[in-house]
Amino acid sequence: MLYFSKLRIIFISLISLFFIIIATSNFFKFESDLLSKKINLGLDLQGGSYLLLEIDNSPVIEQKLQNLTVTLRSYYKEKNIRLSNFKISNKKLSFSVDDQFKELILEEFADENSNINPYYPRFKSHQLNIDEVNNILNISFSKQGIIELKTSSQDQALEIVRRRIDEIGTNEPNILKRGNDRILVELPGLDDPMRIKSLLGKTANLTFRFVTNTNSDSFGAENLKFEDSDEVATVSKRIILSGDNLLDAQPRMNSETNETVVSFTLDRVGAKRFGKATSTGIGKQLAIVLDGKIISAPVIRDTIASGSGQISGGFTFQSATDLALLLRSGALPAPLNIIEERTVGPDLGKDSIKAGILALIIGFTFVIVFILLKYKIFGIITNLALIINLFLLVGILTIFEATLTLPGIAGIILTVGMAVDANVLIFERIKEELKNEKNNLIAFDSGYSKSRTAIFDANITTLLAAIILFFMGSGPIKGFSLTLGVGIFTTLFSVYFIARLMTVIYVSKNKDKEGIIK
Repeated sequence: MLYFSKLRIIFISLISLFFIIIATSNFFKFESDLLSKKINLGLDLQGGSYLLLEIDNSPVIEQKLQNLTVTLRSYYKEKNIRLSNFKISNKKLSFSVDDQFKELILEEFADENSNINPYYPRFKSHQLNIDEVNNILNISFSKQGIIELKTSSQDQALEIVRRRIDEIGTNEPNILKRGNDRILVELPGLDDPMRIKSLLGKTANLTFRFVTNTNSDSFGAENLKFEDSDEVATVSKRIILSGDNLLDAQPRMNSETNETVVSFTLDRVGAKRFGKATSTGIGKQLAIVLDGKIISAPVIRDTIASGSGQISGGFTFQSATDLALLLRSGALPAPLNIIEERTVGPDLGKDSIKAGILALIIGFTFVIVFILLKYKIFGIITNLALIINLFLLVGILTIFEATLTLPGIAGIILTVGMAVDANVLIFERIKEELKNEKNNLIAFDSGYSKSRTAIFDANITTLLAAIILFFMGSGPIKGFSLTLGVGIFTTLFSVYFIARLMTVIYVSKNKDKEGIIK
């Protein structure tokens, strides 16, 4: 019925006023927390950087196989079974064993309930393949094992990338998975892309190891270069400490030497290991190795039992800040390679905003003029409802502090068209009703009622498409589907509450007027 109670009129008025005020907060400053919310501009509108990162899982596979080597040695040593000639090549672990034990090992790897599990908790029979070639046993990851490993690496890398970017304080970063070995990073408003690339490109695998003068170290040794020179040192492969033992790292100014250092604090286990290593290694050099390069190699003068220390290496304050950030956020499980990079300048973003707003104004103007000429007084009602509809849409996006992109502006423009389409359907239906019904109130009520099914069907199918686009699409597509989806709800509200309320007020005062709509 064409009737609105006073309570409903007050409700509609308050809802409309509330969202109009929220929408205007994007243009004015308010002290309230609610009114301080604003719509964030996306990468294509305010400029910034777009990076597509690919995870190199080869080192992860090799590391897992190395861990498995230690596990197998320990496990079968207790069974008095000697394994020898361990070799990792082409993502396979190969080793030799006496013929009498081969069948036992093959059966244990095939049995998921094997006693090997306590020694290697992450081992599952479906993750590894084992076969025999020329009396040599070969272990490799199965297809499913590779997929699970990639998924795990991607989840870890995603979290660490997010930590590093959050530490810098970048506004509204967009960090998403792509496939099972890629990560998309969108950084709106970024003014220093080189620093981000440098931070994301470092694995930040930190280890503390003793410098040795011989290659006959029982744990093995390797030659590593210093980060800031071509000098080479022979470093033991035995890891005293790793970045996993760090609780915190901060840049500091050393008051004695007046140089910038990175101070670190260790957890309980790390402090105990560090204290033991420094007490037995007085006079030795302790190499601090980051991503395969020696940052510094100080000589141990005394036992360090406090669980804290300093890393020096000729840092600037910026480089010390970045190193501390990397250490706090943790090491990446695998190296990240930048395979695609795009930078949008702020000037281009401003041009996009101007173009989008111009398109919205032109489209909106043509729609208003057409509706006004076509439906006269009801055209004015439609146009007022259309303007309020835009305020509702912008207000809702503001409350959720949504990110507006260029496709999002396209979604707003499409919302305008859909809102007009609904009103056109209603008014044309009312015209049909007036041909058979002389009572204006009944004709208008029938017009709204009988057009409801067509309007709801059209909007629901569009809403379903928007939902699918939101969950299946990428960043820009999500922006379009979000504004379109919200626009559908605001359109239905403006058509069946705001426009209908104004229509009721006018028709009630002119219920006996002939040719009320043409």
